[in-house]
Amino acid sequence: MQAVVNKQQSHAHGGARSLTALKRGESGTLDRIDLPEDDAQRLMELGFLPGHSITRAHSAPGGDPRVFQVDGSEVALRRETAVHLILR
Repeated sequence: MQAVVNKQQSHAHGGARSLTALKRGESGTLDRIDLPEDDAQRLMELGFLPGHSITRAHSAPGGDPRVFQVDGSEVALRRETAVHLILR
């Protein structure tokens, strides 16, 4: 499977929805990872692969980091990272 990875970081995703938009218990399908290649590769190793379903599980007190269920595991991501994981 080939992942689409943008090498430029951008906070403007053209109205696309990121993981940060998911509410607790809500799921979405990952479209792309808009992070540098090394960071994107690490996330893909954790199961964040384009086309895979990701569910928002819970958050730490104060809302950050947030825990997501992906590929049978729970992974905590800070908002500053989760905003770059774009959903379909």
